[in-house]
Amino acid sequence: MRSGTPLWLADSAPRLKISKVAGNADVVIVGSGISGALVAEALQQAGLSVLVVDRRRPMTGSTPASTALLQFEIDTPLLELQRRIGKPHAARAWWRSAQAVQALSDKIADLKLDCDFAPRNTLYLPGNTLRTPDLKREAAARRQIGLRSEFIDGARLKALSGIVKPGAILSEGNGEADPVKLLSGLWRNFLKNGGRMASKVEVTGFEQSRASVQLQTSDGKLIRARHAVFCTGYEIMKSFRPRGYKVISTWVLATRQQPEELWPGKSLIWEAADPYIYLRATADGRVIVGGEDEPFSDDVQRDALIPKKIAAISAKAAKLFPGIDFTPAFAWAGCFGESPTGLPAIGPLPGFTRVHAVMGFGGNGITFSMLAAQLISRAIQGLTDPDAEIFGFKS
Repeated sequence: MRSGTPLWLADSAPRLKISKVAGNADVVIVGSGISGALVAEALQQAGLSVLVVDRRRPMTGSTPASTALLQFEIDTPLLELQRRIGKPHAARAWWRSAQAVQALSDKIADLKLDCDFAPRNTLYLPGNTLRTPDLKREAAARRQIGLRSEFIDGARLKALSGIVKPGAILSEGNGEADPVKLLSGLWRNFLKNGGRMASKVEVTGFEQSRASVQLQTSDGKLIRARHAVFCTGYEIMKSFRPRGYKVISTWVLATRQQPEELWPGKSLIWEAADPYIYLRATADGRVIVGGEDEPFSDDVQRDALIPKKIAAISAKAAKLFPGIDFTPAFAWAGCFGESPTGLPAIGPLPGFTRVHAVMGFGGNGITFSMLAAQLISRAIQGLTDPDAEIFGFKS
């Protein structure tokens, strides 16, 4: 799932007091990453008893590999998504993404989670996939549907960031956080409010009846619930992977602390290029840079590429910010899922009404996890969500 040492685990993963016995519940969530945590919190808030199981301990899966850029910009540009799924659905998808970022910000504030959350804007730079004229059209399309994006010229871009480019899209309403602190805070709140969690429980299969779901575990035990939610990311059972789904490898570095060298405003920065890079600052004055994605083959080959990929990322970042030292203090590699549209798959699995799954594709993992919490909670409560079809698994 990941390798190397993510910055967020520099002081080791926080420990939680969890159970060794599973038991039954209204809802069983499989997976203790950020998707599982946000879905569990939403269901608990709705008054349901929730049990979370995972074959790993919390904070030891893929979430620590996240760079936690909490932004609404979907990997697929709005204009391109309109061509793929139609203008109304594309607009709704982008809008729900923006609403999810705001909902996550509100959740962090309401629960008083200490996770280094900070509001940020985003700068989307021109590259080999979207040139400056393309970015102007993209910004206009976003503004047309009411999103907080605008095209800015080179002079304003330089004033905001120090970057020398002919222009960029500036978007407001995004943020950043420490994903491990966010995850541990959510689980502590869940456990404090009566939630149950069991690690070293591997679910190997399930059966659905008219009124319940029965999960089988690797040690031969059964767990019964009214509903089950698989929040296992790209590790979902192969038979339920959506058409066109791919697993992608990505590489990341974090620099030493150098707060005096950071760009004004600490905007989140993306480049419209293939291969792309993205940058963000941290609360303690480091810079995180990631990208250079390519299809995943196996973890051995992915890990062997770490030196080469980190060198390429460092060189690209240095061209944007010559005054910053991009020598890696931390370097890691990980995986994420990619879909044909850039949208996640969230909802009941095809052919089932009580078994749901969350697959947060692309670079918006945590944002889509918040969206999943809304969609899954409403579905299990029997409420209709107007956007369930857009994000649902396709038969």
